Amino acid sequence: MPEKPNARPLADRLRPERLEDIVGQEHLFGANGTLRRLIESGRIGNMIFYGPPGTGKTTAANIIAKTSGLTLRRLNATTASLSDVKAVIEDSDSIFGSAGVLLYLDEIQYFNRKQQQVLLEYIEDGRVVLIASTTDNPYYYVYKAVLSRSAVFEFLPIPEEGIRTLLLRAKNALEEERGTEKTLTDGALAALAARAGGDGRKAVGLMENAWFSYEKEIDEDSVVRLCGNSLGNFDRKDDVHYDLLSALQKSIRGSDPDAAVFYLAKLLEGGDILSACRRLQVIANEDIGLAYPLAAAVVRACCESAKELGLPEATLPLSHAAVLLATAPKSNAAHAAYAAAERDVRAGLGQTVPKHLQSPLFEGYLYPHDYPDHYVRQQYLPDDLKNRTYYVPGESKAETAAKLYWENVKNKGKA
Repeated sequence: MPEKPNARPLADRLRPERLEDIVGQEHLFGANGTLRRLIESGRIGNMIFYGPPGTGKTTAANIIAKTSGLTLRRLNATTASLSDVKAVIEDSDSIFGSAGVLLYLDEIQYFNRKQQQVLLEYIEDGRVVLIASTTDNPYYYVYKAVLSRSAVFEFLPIPEEGIRTLLLRAKNALEEERGTEKTLTDGALAALAARAGGDGRKAVGLMENAWFSYEKEIDEDSVVRLCGNSLGNFDRKDDVHYDLLSALQKSIRGSDPDAAVFYLAKLLEGGDILSACRRLQVIANEDIGLAYPLAAAVVRACCESAKELGLPEATLPLSHAAVLLATAPKSNAAHAAYAAAERDVRAGLGQTVPKHLQSPLFEGYLYPHDYPDHYVRQQYLPDDLKNRTYYVPGESKAETAAKLYWENVKNKGKA
């Protein structure tokens, strides 16, 4: 009967114990890494680590606790309560915490404001050093008072070369533990690295599954059969999803059809038609706007077709829309006009509509269609805003033509 695998996950058994063994975070732990220099200086303060899963956040907290001499306590905000936090604080006042307590709070975004406020008094006077981790953007989810008392460090997805290092590290560890060597082809290594999606923990888990699934050789076909296709780091509810939507819009705004199609493909391969449709319609009006007014109608038609067709055929009208928008002339003049008007509204200006525009009598109102070119000069904005200009035409052909037309009409109306 074959020996049972070690019940403790391989990723945990291989967790680095030195900063130099952490893979993929050169900006933090490399020779000139910001966090490495801070740790080596002996200055251990409150920190927030954020980034995707499997990028070394917990590992870094363990190493910091070990090198600092602080007593490490761990809580996960998904299950911890205020009583758990208070128990950690009591430890900081006891003999066991005389050297100081480092609280590693995982998934801090799940702590509500009151729970986060409880920590403030103790992290301010130094009895507790807080290292909090989150996969979400801390500037949205962490209480500002906690945020202002902490240094924020971003952990990035591990690049492919780093993932390959972890995969080989995992393979070597399994061979050493089990006393059996297996062949891993270059194609299999590449396939495993692609399916890890920048997640080191996932990479080690994939290697462990592949190693135990095949007796002698692990090739690319074996990996595909075992793991299927993978989209990497994609979740409709997390920051990665919104990053993709943001990248799609910025690529179209920057007139880069290649990048636009790439980010669209990432969204659609994740099965998310609706978010892509919503964002493309926003872009048509915000970034193309009056430079090509028909774009909004075309994109709307493409999005309706996509929702009716479903995947995979939905890729056809949506790629049509993305390339159209990326290569179209751009204008945000209408959006900028609204933003300027919005500022005045929020400032409380323009409270009284001119009397000749008020219903039901419209006393003194001049009906433009009764005049040449359907135009007559009269005041429309409130008195305190009557000289405001919100809309400034862009330089596109369509807006320039409209501007010249109305300048001509309005100049005639002065006569």
